[in-house]
Amino acid sequence: MNRIPIAFAFDNNLILPAGVCLSSLLANAKEDTFYDIFILHSQSEELKEDVLNKLALHFKNYEIHYRTVDDTFDAAYQIRGINTVTYYRLLIPELIPEYDKIIYSDVDVIFQDDLSDIFHSTDLGDYYLAGVKSLAHLMPETQKHYEKLQIDSSQCIYAGNLILNSQALLQDRIVEKFKAHALKQYEFQDMDIINIVCANRIKSLPPSFCVTNYFTDFAIHHKQELLDIWTETEISEAFLKGIIHYNGPKPWKTCCVNFDIWWEYYRKSPFFDEKFYYDFFENQMNALDRLSLWKRIKILIRYFIFGRTQK
Repeated sequence: MNRIPIAFAFDNNLILPAGVCLSSLLANAKEDTFYDIFILHSQSEELKEDVLNKLALHFKNYEIHYRTVDDTFDAAYQIRGINTVTYYRLLIPELIPEYDKIIYSDVDVIFQDDLSDIFHSTDLGDYYLAGVKSLAHLMPETQKHYEKLQIDSSQCIYAGNLILNSQALLQDRIVEKFKAHALKQYEFQDMDIINIVCANRIKSLPPSFCVTNYFTDFAIHHKQELLDIWTETEISEAFLKGIIHYNGPKPWKTCCVNFDIWWEYYRKSPFFDEKFYYDFFENQMNALDRLSLWKRIKILIRYFIFGRTQK
């Protein structure tokens, strides 16, 4: 059995997206892959475990462990509606001592492939963790943000999908540094903390490990800039089987890049509800009906020309 440890952190506000995320993870597992799933949640909230128990109706290749988090980050900085749960990933080495190496993922993602290959092929060595470059150096405002923090923006990674070297993080007492930095008011919260504290000890992963809206936009409109970082094959594989990270608008709330993929996985998941499905698309169609003819034409052009290039 190929056992892969993976951790998530969320509250009841994201219980449905979390269920769809986990469903996509398990649906794309190889026959011999077994996911050891750890869910981090606040001790002050009783997580709706019964919702996630529906996964057992479709899948057998997993086990879920729930780990409560104390008030360590209750005073941590919050911005853009992102609450303190986002900091929980920083505690993984302490909360999940069973593994020296473990994957972390946000739940606003859809998995399109098995994770065993990238997990086993990523040799962390002396690196504290591994992730996908955030393209911060290609976005002027974000670049300025990291210049103020005295961080090389071209080396910054996303914090939504990580492979953690828990052994090294514990050995060098990096978790303690994470906790100290959480008291500061960083614009990108845990992402900034990781890039500051772990600078020069971060391994870069191929873009398939975190396909964001920004990556999609650059691939369509500024592809050459991506080719300066990754190969054509790596970019193509990201769209074919990469982890889609909805790091902007959420597909269960509105139309956004790759929203159709999320809804297809939702439709096939144990969490499918006809009314929720119908109401969402009815609301979207009503919104379209209120648009002018020219705006509707532009949406169709964008879908049929740009939308298809990323499939």
